[in-house]
Amino acid sequence: MQEQVIGIMGAMPEEIDGVILLLENPIESTIGKRTYVSGTINDIATVVVFSRWGKVAAAATVSTLIHKFNITHLLFTGVAGAVHPDLNIGDIVIAKRLVQHDMDARPLMERHEIPLLGKTFFDSDAMLLDVTSTAVSEIIARNVLHERIGESELRHFSIADPKMILGDIGSGDQFFAQHEQKENLHSRLPTILCVEMEGAAVAQVCYENDMPFSIIRTISDTADDNSHIDFPAFITNIASKYAVEIISTIYRLL
Repeated sequence: MQEQVIGIMGAMPEEIDGVILLLENPIESTIGKRTYVSGTINDIATVVVFSRWGKVAAAATVSTLIHKFNITHLLFTGVAGAVHPDLNIGDIVIAKRLVQHDMDARPLMERHEIPLLGKTFFDSDAMLLDVTSTAVSEIIARNVLHERIGESELRHFSIADPKMILGDIGSGDQFFAQHEQKENLHSRLPTILCVEMEGAAVAQVCYENDMPFSIIRTISDTADDNSHIDFPAFITNIASKYAVEIISTIYRLL
């Protein structure tokens, strides 16, 4: 039986720096201007990497994880902008499906359909979806985030009772900074909960390589005219700590 090797990706350094500290016996490898850190977490072989922003960067990174590091499972942790009105800053969305909202090869095929694959949505792995949702539910139920982050920092971002939602995530090479962008996307893809810049590209590469994956996103902003406000502070003080707690709990459940 093939040894389990888990790849963990984040689109910004702050999203994975704390996860790297979880690794035992870390070893660094540099490939394609990225630093891959290999080690173990709870005796499970793991490779952690900062992928950089955008679909191309993410696709290149996960391809290296698959073909150079022989991973067997992929976890992506990061942030996203809320599209659904029920989502608040600090909520956690776990992808059931992902779509590239900026893919448009009309009139050759339907909008959002991936050329040659005949697919619009990519489904997350059922087993990893169950594990990640169980882990996040446990973190929320035990108020772990309040303990690790602190009430004052949570209040600063108006985070009181974070919740988890499973659903569809849209990915594209656009940072949503206007309400009009949200409205246009909702009219085309009404099931989308949040937007980011990597997940669906990672999902496509994993699909083409039969690689189980799970994409976990913390809501950092409302994907509108206020999206830039305190974004760096949120990544450093909130999202980075979310990532460590989520990954630590997932590994306890595996």
